[in-house]
Amino acid sequence: MSSQANLKNSSLGEIGFATLPEQIHRKSVKKGFDFTMMVVGESGLGKSTLINSLFLTDLYKERKILNVEEKLDRTVDVEKKTMEIEEKGVKLKLTIVDTPGFGDAVNCEENWMVIENYITDQFNQFFKDESGLNRKNIVDNRVHCCLYFIPPWGHGLRPLDIEFMKRLHQKVNIIPVIAKADTLNTNEIRRLKDKILRELEENEVHVYQLPECDSDEDDEFKQQDRELKQSIPFAVIGSTQVVEVNGRRVRGRIYPWGIVEVENPVHSDFLKLRTFLVSTHMQDLKDVTRDVHYENYRAQYLTKISQQSARERGKLRRDSKPCEESAVETDWLLQQKEEEIRRMQDMLNQMQQKLKAAGRDSSENGTDSDSRKDTESVDI
Repeated sequence: MSSQANLKNSSLGEIGFATLPEQIHRKSVKKGFDFTMMVVGESGLGKSTLINSLFLTDLYKERKILNVEEKLDRTVDVEKKTMEIEEKGVKLKLTIVDTPGFGDAVNCEENWMVIENYITDQFNQFFKDESGLNRKNIVDNRVHCCLYFIPPWGHGLRPLDIEFMKRLHQKVNIIPVIAKADTLNTNEIRRLKDKILRELEENEVHVYQLPECDSDEDDEFKQQDRELKQSIPFAVIGSTQVVEVNGRRVRGRIYPWGIVEVENPVHSDFLKLRTFLVSTHMQDLKDVTRDVHYENYRAQYLTKISQQSARERGKLRRDSKPCEESAVETDWLLQQKEEEIRRMQDMLNQMQQKLKAAGRDSSENGTDSDSRKDTESVDI
């Protein structure tokens, strides 16, 4: 009776698996998180300032500013900086991959090659680590997102912009950003955004698309998601200078006509970009990198390896074919020689038999003649 009562009580109560999210949360917080972001754009667009504004840090204290002569023949470099950020007990290992020299030289036709090779190398290294023996401590250096800075003084996308994004949109999550948005008014920003989106569609360039909200999300989150989607490409302003506006200390830029606040949604999309990158879609950027871009690379890499193996096997068969033909010809000659030897042996055997038969006949003839001679002598 007592066991039945216990079963009845347990069926009416909770089993306990509802704590699984808490277990995963504790384990994830203890392990920490990592995120790798690449910034691409020509010099003078405020990339470094925007990164420092996004993460409230100073990553580029020792950067050297090049003069015009040094920029003319400059090649694209890849610089990686890593820092540890902690907020409310949650640790984030943030890696910023900068690409100084992009778009600065006179000839920028192949600026994208260095960046593409870097992204591919990170996929390749992760594939080797994943296929190795020590899979427990794999370091993920794959690029999860690429902020591509578009100059505000142009009339849409340049050929360099289109070429770069077409080359890399299947390998990394590209997020277009209009730099120095404080040089444009509201109508100019809207026209520039519409033109950029139209040119991306015309050239079949696929930038990162925000996923659709689940139906059970609250109205506030759905509204935020709609605003983020309408803001792409983000028109941003960056500044590390703290100014005072109406008794409030904010980060902004001081102009003769007034102050531009970095985190004011009326002045720029900076706050929306930070919300998108850090608060709402950081994990989705990592998931798309893992499930889409890396899987595409992995499938192409395995296909390439199988094709190479097939070509090598075909080459080995072609190389071994003459040897096989010569071996067949040698076997045929040996068989002919063996048959010839057997025929010679048969001929010798036949000749020996004939000689033996002839010897027997001669001995019999000799015996008959002797017997006839004896008979004649007796008669006499």
